[in-house]
Amino acid sequence: MDHYDSQQTNDYMQPEEDWDRDLLLDPAWEKQQRKTFTAWCNSHLRKAGTQIENIEEDFRDGLKLMLLLEVISGERLAKPERGKMRVHKISNVNKALDFIASKGVKLVSIGAEEIVDGNVKMTLGMIWTIILRFAIQDISVEETSAKEGLLLWCQRKTAPYKNVNIQNFHISWKDGLGFCALIHRHRPELIDYGKLRKDDPLTNLNTAFDVAEKYLDIPKMLDAEDIVGTARPDEKAIMTYVSSFYHAFSGAQKAETAANRICKVLAVNQENEQLMEDYEKLASDLLEWIRRTIPWLENRVPENTMQAMQQKLEDFRDYRRLHKPPKVQEKCQLEISFNTLQTKLRLSNRPAFMPSEGRMVSDINNAWGCLEQAEKGYEEWLLNEIRRLERLDHLAEKFRQKASIHEVWTDGKEAMLRQKDYETATLSEIKALLKKHEAFESDLAAHQDRVEQIAAIAQELNELDYYDSPSVNARCQKICDQWDNLGALTQKRREALERTEKLLETIDQLYLEYAKRAAPFNNWMEGAMEDLQDTFIVHTIEEIQGLTTAHEQFKATLPDADKERLAILGIHNEVSKIVQTYHVNMAGTNPYTTITPQEINGKWDHVRQLVPRRDQALTEEHARQQHNERLRKQFGAQANVIGPWIQTKMEEIGRISIEMHGTLEDQLNHLRQYEKSIVNYKPKMDQLEGDHQLIQEALIFDNKHTNYTMEHIRVGWEQLLTTIARTINEVENQILTRDAKGISQEQMNEFRASFNHFDRDHSGTLGPEEFKACLISLGYDIGNDPQGEAEFARIMSIVDPNRLGVVTFQAFIDFMSRETADTDTADQVMASFKILAGDKNYITVDELRRELPPDQAEYCIARMAPYTGPDAVPGALDYMSFSTALYGESDL
Repeated sequence: MDHYDSQQTNDYMQPEEDWDRDLLLDPAWEKQQRKTFTAWCNSHLRKAGTQIENIEEDFRDGLKLMLLLEVISGERLAKPERGKMRVHKISNVNKALDFIASKGVKLVSIGAEEIVDGNVKMTLGMIWTIILRFAIQDISVEETSAKEGLLLWCQRKTAPYKNVNIQNFHISWKDGLGFCALIHRHRPELIDYGKLRKDDPLTNLNTAFDVAEKYLDIPKMLDAEDIVGTARPDEKAIMTYVSSFYHAFSGAQKAETAANRICKVLAVNQENEQLMEDYEKLASDLLEWIRRTIPWLENRVPENTMQAMQQKLEDFRDYRRLHKPPKVQEKCQLEISFNTLQTKLRLSNRPAFMPSEGRMVSDINNAWGCLEQAEKGYEEWLLNEIRRLERLDHLAEKFRQKASIHEVWTDGKEAMLRQKDYETATLSEIKALLKKHEAFESDLAAHQDRVEQIAAIAQELNELDYYDSPSVNARCQKICDQWDNLGALTQKRREALERTEKLLETIDQLYLEYAKRAAPFNNWMEGAMEDLQDTFIVHTIEEIQGLTTAHEQFKATLPDADKERLAILGIHNEVSKIVQTYHVNMAGTNPYTTITPQEINGKWDHVRQLVPRRDQALTEEHARQQHNERLRKQFGAQANVIGPWIQTKMEEIGRISIEMHGTLEDQLNHLRQYEKSIVNYKPKMDQLEGDHQLIQEALIFDNKHTNYTMEHIRVGWEQLLTTIARTINEVENQILTRDAKGISQEQMNEFRASFNHFDRDHSGTLGPEEFKACLISLGYDIGNDPQGEAEFARIMSIVDPNRLGVVTFQAFIDFMSRETADTDTADQVMASFKILAGDKNYITVDELRRELPPDQAEYCIARMAPYTGPDAVPGALDYMSFSTALYGESDL
């Protein structure tokens, strides 16, 4: 409500301050004022869904009086007392009287006690004071106001009509023609003025009252009989009723302007709402993809075979190469859309956009961080699992080979040890059996290491969680049990032979020597065959060189071994010669060992055949490791170039965003050139990805030629793409802000200089203390007292609505430009709606469709709630609900 000069207010109200109490004693005038004032109050109270019946009784508790003042003023009064005691009623009436006095109205002899006591004179006087202040004071016609302005308005509007001469607010209205002339002047289709007669005042008055109530929504405040039957109608009642006509007709000219203003605001808000819906959908889709992907990356259920784990690794590569890059672009686009929307809202002076819970940019960044953390852990787990399975396969094969060799060796040993052939043997046979047993014990001791190796391998397979551990454990347990049994049987047979040895003394020393030398040599050959057939796994060229060196050392021992073989065969030949010479009954076999010359020769030939095969395997592995080394060097050379290039570009983009070289358009062109150069660099990234895939396929897990990993390069590349896109968006928003706010380039440079001066760490943002120092340097009075802290908190809520704890340069220039910018507030929109609605608390569907374009009219109708007040008509809409839906409760 407009403010008026207090002197002017006192001047127009001075004749009414000492209202004529004697006139109120006239029952006819009192009746007129009761009816008129009651109807006038109800015309406003119905907007709040209530009314009064008895004017001096219904205002006694002060509640409806306060409600009336809130409705006609549009302001909130102090909270009323809800108690029923007299002191509560007086308190409510005093709050109402204080509010009236705060509007520049001087109350004379009107106290809360008289109103609470139901004093009709005081109550009518108070209502008349309210009518003067809120219904008549604002009337202004040709530099006259209030009562004189209303009278002049009536004279101007009725001047063309015959038999109408408005000179006052009492007898000039008795014949009713003045009321009919006002209606006909504005709505000629409602009254046939030519048929009215001056000598029929009752008909004239009733016609005017009925038409005004039916078509103009002006309640019937007067009775025709009271006016005609009174020599001088009550002036206050007439003024009150006539002022309703003024307010009903004076707003028609403002409707078109109000409709245009609403159209403009609605178009902007429709566009912003579409942007909000697009952001919500994109954010929801991205979060849903992250939600589905993280459990897959966090799945650590190992596979039993190398093939299955290799498939997992291939699936992960497809994810990194095909599925993730589009989501990186979506995330970048989401941040750009969010920043653009916030900029448009700030430029329109609208509240900052707050996405749905869990869909903030920070929430998406947190979810993305969890995705990348799970991704990193998943890759490490895959590689470790592949190494583990590789190690397990090697150990399992080694276990099977050693177990098979041992089982072959132990086959029949228990039966041999259980023989009791010594009971019927000759002395020479006993000695032979004893020596044979000693050789067996030597052989048994030689196999002890193999049994221990088998047990150690089984233990390691268990520790590495080998999937077929039960069968390994069963086989190992069987070997260990058999080994223990062999030990016990060996000890038992030796004791038996030693008891028999005392009886038999003869023995063939040559056979014994043969057995002693043949057994270790046989073990050596078996060990050599096992080593030559043993599979090997190496990861570096140094490891394969070590194996090659060991193999060469082994080959160097073969001549000495051949000499030992010939010596052993010579012993056997000598034994055979002795047997033939002395006709010893040895049955053609060596009684001390089962190793025959044929076995020795066969194993020796097998060893000689395995040596070149081993040479070929080592040569092929050496070639493979050389190829892997070339792949390492090739990848390292490219990574050592691309990694520093990405870092350099990041630093250069950072400098462009904070330096002040040229206009914003120059900076934008410079950034787009950088963006183009980055896009042109993509083939080198693709080539590096191809080299990395070759390394992965070759199962190369380390590279001493570079400190960069493909993960580091990928992250840097994604950050570079995001940074250049975000920086370009920030400059575009600065240009948009500059053009929208009319900021010159010199002002932009000054803003940037101030911002950079306090950006000590060159991060592109200001912390709260840096921003506060910047404001103080620009002349803002922000002290360390509570008032200063409150002001600074208010400013921070504007520039940092998401409470990130930093102020960007875009938010900084938005704030600086906002200080002087014109705004289009929610109050203007609501004022426009009130002009369209007139004196009603609602607006109809037909009125909206008549005043607004079709799409915007339907936009409003969809967001308005039906009006349910006592004065509601079909199609009535509560336009207050539109403001709540559009701006929220805080803007009202």
